[in-house]
Amino acid sequence: MADPAIISKQQTAIATPYELWQKSEAIPVITGYYIEDLKTVHLEPWPGKGGLGAFVNLTGTGDADDAYVCEIPPGESLKPQKCMFEEVVFVLTGRGATNIWTDGGNKQTFEWQEGSIFSPPLNTWRQHFNGQGNKPVRFLVVTTAPLILNLFRSVDFAFNNNYVFKDRYDARRDYFSSEGKTLDMGMGKIWESNFIPDAYSFNLPDRPERGLGAKIIKFAMASNTLGIHISEFPIGMYKKAHRHGPGAHVVILSGEGYSLLWPEGKPKQKVDWHEGSMLVPPDFWFHQHFNTGNKPAKYMAKREVRWKPN
Repeated sequence: MADPAIISKQQTAIATPYELWQKSEAIPVITGYYIEDLKTVHLEPWPGKGGLGAFVNLTGTGDADDAYVCEIPPGESLKPQKCMFEEVVFVLTGRGATNIWTDGGNKQTFEWQEGSIFSPPLNTWRQHFNGQGNKPVRFLVVTTAPLILNLFRSVDFAFNNNYVFKDRYDARRDYFSSEGKTLDMGMGKIWESNFIPDAYSFNLPDRPERGLGAKIIKFAMASNTLGIHISEFPIGMYKKAHRHGPGAHVVILSGEGYSLLWPEGKPKQKVDWHEGSMLVPPDFWFHQHFNTGNKPAKYMAKREVRWKPN
């Protein structure tokens, strides 16, 4: 069995610009092949955000993307922030609201709950609020921060840039409330929407070519390069072994089972999972998911994709 995720302060012989910024934030860094439960992983105060947090740099990210887990104490909010890298937010627990705005523009506010998915448009201001006075909110955020910080080598560029991407955010009233629409881009059905109220209950279309009883939907959000898909497979079934590039953050939404991870010709690593677990298969390692529970297994995967929605 693969070693569980460990928490450590990142130490490298020659640190990348991303690693130097990460170290300056002074919060834990979670490494390893997987996280057993995102909802209970240890977090520490994060002065830069105004809440609690931990970075997630699992082995399979390959500097293509990263993630962090953040928590907002009861009745509080995070600090306003904007950034030149993409962020996709998945709400793990609780409910609250987010303000989005650009310099000189009006604020848009939308509410979210456990299971919601949304993406603040690139380089817009965002501020997250805990709408509960009696318990914390916790969410997972997958980002393209390593790409941007390592490419431009400037924290100031990443966090203090005034450029407004008007083609990616037009501040229309229904930006976060429109019903969404189906796109056909030759890769199965893609649902284009800037806000998914509940990933757990989203209706998934059948995809029999992916296996008996398989269901899958892909999402396009905020004109991002970060893509999302949710997949479900039946009791006692498995997904066909496959491999791809780095950075696919696989979050288990329901069910229990295990995954096998292996580079070609090498021994297999076994990862047991349940609702709230996350794994990131390393670059071009084969991986295969098995449902051993008593109900269909459902997971969400976030990673960079090579297409752009219309």
